[in-house]
Amino acid sequence: MELVKSETPPQCLQVDVSKVDPEINDADRERFFRIIDTALTEEQRIRIATPEQVYPMQTEVLAVHWHPEFVPMDLIAQRVRAMFPQVQESLIIPTQHNVIMSWNGHSGVEVDCYSRGFNRKVQLLLHFREERLDERADVLKSMLSHTFTYRGSQLFEFMDAVMNPAAYREEQRQKAAGRTGAGLDIVQFASILTGKLKTLLEDNWRETPRDMVKNKLIRNWFDLLRNEYGDKVIERTQVYLKEIKKQVKEDFSLKFFYRASEVIEEARSLGAGIVIPHPEQFWPILLADYDVDGYEVWNPQSREYTEFLITVVNRHNKSRTANSRPLLVFMGDDCHMGEKAKDPEHQDPEKADRQIGLQPAWDDMAIRKQLVVSGMDRERIIREYAARLN
Repeated sequence: MELVKSETPPQCLQVDVSKVDPEINDADRERFFRIIDTALTEEQRIRIATPEQVYPMQTEVLAVHWHPEFVPMDLIAQRVRAMFPQVQESLIIPTQHNVIMSWNGHSGVEVDCYSRGFNRKVQLLLHFREERLDERADVLKSMLSHTFTYRGSQLFEFMDAVMNPAAYREEQRQKAAGRTGAGLDIVQFASILTGKLKTLLEDNWRETPRDMVKNKLIRNWFDLLRNEYGDKVIERTQVYLKEIKKQVKEDFSLKFFYRASEVIEEARSLGAGIVIPHPEQFWPILLADYDVDGYEVWNPQSREYTEFLITVVNRHNKSRTANSRPLLVFMGDDCHMGEKAKDPEHQDPEKADRQIGLQPAWDDMAIRKQLVVSGMDRERIIREYAARLN
């Protein structure tokens, strides 16, 4: 399938592709090592440790869905203390994607897995007391290692979709160009520059931290090209790339993920607490009756159905047997700390606004009404869930 050529007049093209050198030069190498560098400058450390706003009236902090990425925990702790100076009770557990990390005696991870009954990828938040992750956790750690490696392979599928003219890849490019209005110049520009990135990644694979092998590597690479090609060209390219990424994620094979039931069984054997995140994704999971402690009913990416989901959890609790534990209501800030390390002009505004422990829905009057009926509030969840983990 050949990409439909843009009818845009030459004078309206946003980038002259003929002037884009496909050969890797020293500037390209310098850019590559910048985007895989996890060391922080003093300016970045100050930016991370200093919150943009302070919330002195919030006395409870519940944060069980957030991602440290490459940011040191001591800087994150400084930021959280500064954000919530009057905190009295807290439960803060990091949930890196497919990698266990710890904070003040608790450990957590967000796991990609497969729900066979609904034929879709789902994610689970697992939380533990840190001391339980001894040799008994070797099987779970091996499962996570496999999942981390497989999940990272999506980056290569993403790069191939941008640059590879194979038939099914070309269809993805066609759709992305049509949906975003990208002309042939943007399509070719993205292909050439992504080709450079892929070559650099392959040539420097041993030096590349595995935490950097993610889809966002492409976005970060193009952001560093702004000075050379201008904001307008890069913004148009990023819109186009985001659409391709969406298609790659939708088409990513699920057969190499562990089943959700397998992950839950292994986690429960270690005394884990389990929460299903991302309310926009778990609609079918509500019917699966998985052995979990609760559902995330609010997330910065999905706020529309919070009141309804609280009602669903409440209805489930009213019908539970006398010996079963009630489902708990959680809210996820889904903060990615790596975003805070970027220069403000290069941050994704939507992600940059997310803050550890900041979930405004707890204080929304309409939502609080439903929470009261359900007997849920932030303080109760902190105490109840911490008790379960103990």
